[in-house]
Amino acid sequence: MWMTVTVAAAIFQTWRTAMQQRLRSLLSVSGAGFVRYVWGAPIALAAVGVMAASGQHLPSIPARFWPFIACGGLAQIVATILLISAFDARGFAVGTVYSKTEVVQVAIFSAVLLGEALRPLGWAATLLCLGGVVVLAGGRVLRHPDRAAVLGLFAGSGFGLAAVAIRAASQSLGDSPALVRAIVALAVMNTIQTVVHGGYLAIRERPQLGLAFRYWRSSSKVGVLSVCGSACWAWAFSLQNAAKVRTFGQVELLFTFAVAHWWLHERQTRREYAGAALVLAGVIGVMVAG
Repeated sequence: MWMTVTVAAAIFQTWRTAMQQRLRSLLSVSGAGFVRYVWGAPIALAAVGVMAASGQHLPSIPARFWPFIACGGLAQIVATILLISAFDARGFAVGTVYSKTEVVQVAIFSAVLLGEALRPLGWAATLLCLGGVVVLAGGRVLRHPDRAAVLGLFAGSGFGLAAVAIRAASQSLGDSPALVRAIVALAVMNTIQTVVHGGYLAIRERPQLGLAFRYWRSSSKVGVLSVCGSACWAWAFSLQNAAKVRTFGQVELLFTFAVAHWWLHERQTRREYAGAALVLAGVIGVMVAG
């Protein structure tokens, strides 16, 4: 069961990100990122309302929840904008591969800052992932940095920080079912993101606010897919060990290349496929052996 739910989560996530990329023909980078929150927030809030009406006990929110969820929400906003910018630089598939280094970056940060040392095989997998990044960038990482690599790697850092903060916020909600805690955290975070990102757009890119609603048929799908993806990830984590879910969840990269080829009509080179394979092997290696 958990494998089916994980595949569904990966499909929802790939589909949502691809929809955001398609919206670039209608919205700015920031506007395409904003639709995820402005449409996701009311759906997540409605889900909380349904759970409350059905008699589901909702967790009480402690004070320590707020800084974690706010930090996670802000990090996710920045990371999403960087990721969409990476799509503009090198395409949907390659930008996504760069961002997948998130797992390796979190492992390195944990080892350096928290003393949670990687095992020897974990370090070997890290080097494998780094080699994949170099192959993807065409060996120009140091002499002529690939703009997509810089944006994608920083997007991965942002998503890694967001994941840690959101997990901490969810855990602070007590012993309620994982799916309930995830939906409550998502509803609060999306609401904060709508206010913060919407405020930024009102000051810097006011027309984008109107366009987000003008093209509601396309933009609202992003919010629906975002909530469905988040719910499925939380469900999978409640059914199986998180490490196994995250490892199997890397099947998302296969969906990414399929969507990039058949729906977005992108064409990747052999070098890009080879680099993506090395990154994927490194990421899985860190999660399994690190």
